[in-house]
Amino acid sequence: MAMSAADIESMIKESFPDAQVTIEDLRGDGDHYAATVIASAFTGKSRVQQHQMVYAALKGKMGGQLHALALQTSAPA
Repeated sequence: MAMSAADIESMIKESFPDAQVTIEDLRGDGDHYAATVIASAFTGKSRVQQHQMVYAALKGKMGGQLHALALQTSAPA
């Protein structure tokens, strides 16, 4: 079963309450998304660490309910 954009955003914001999150359904199938996440928790972290943090926030849904997620992450300017 696919995940909704709202579910993805909710899970990310649960882990990063101050985050600015934008989710785009790339194919309209609820299975392929792009996400932009800007969060203060990413300050001083490498891009790989930032992505790992987002995947952790998705609590194992990646590769199962969530097939594909293109991520762009950064700390606030």
